[in-house]
Parts: sequence; structure tokens; C-alpha cells
Amino acid sequence: QVQLVESGGGLVQPGGSLRLSCAQTTVGVRLNAMGWYRQAPGKQRELVAAITGRSSINYADSVKGRFTISRDNAKNTVYLQMNSLKPEDTAVYYCNAGFTVVPSPGRYWGQGTQVTVSS
Repeated sequence: QVQLVESGGGLVQPGGSLRLSCAQTTVGVRLNAMGWYRQAPGKQRELVAAITGRSSINYADSVKGRFTISRDNAKNTVYLQMNSLKPEDTAVYYCNAGFTVVPSPGRYWGQGTQVTVSS
């Protein structure tokens, strides 16, 4: 059984920063690929960033240079540091995990955390 517990969303002004966390609790199997997807109102869910067990990293073009994904293997936790936030980053952010998470999402999802960028 896999659970993904997210934290760190909230309201921030344009240009501000937030850090999302996702802790994976897994019984029986470790899922090495983790990532973040987001979904804005009226839009499809899209990949934001992903990291594999070998620390291969993918970013959406829209967040390159502003967002950084990282992981702490000892804590089975992945982080998303979001800097220079823009109003268009407003969305529900979902943690995702599986044997792969790109190009298609993995099997497991967190509950989602709201990120709102607004003045």
C-alpha cells in the first residue's frame, strides 16, 4: 500500500517562493520515481517536475530556472522548491509516484495541495 502525504501549499505574492514536500510511505515496495503534476481550473493536469531513482530530472519548460525538484532518500521524501512564482503557476499540485512518472504519470497520487499566486 502506498500513501503520498503532501504539504507546503498556500497563498503567495508574485515573485515569492514556496516549498512543497511529499512523503512516501510504502509497504512492501519502494517507488523510486516521484514527481509533481499540477492542474489549473479548466486545464488538463500537466507535469511540473520529476525525479527518478538515479536522480534523472525532468522539468516543464514553463518552470525551468525557477523550480527545483530534489529528494531525500533517507526520508523517502521529494521536494519542490518554487521561486519567482507567477500567477500562471496557480493550480492544485499533486505528488505522483510509480516505477516511472514520465512521460505518463505513475500509479499513485497524493491528495493535492493548492498553490495560489496572487497580489
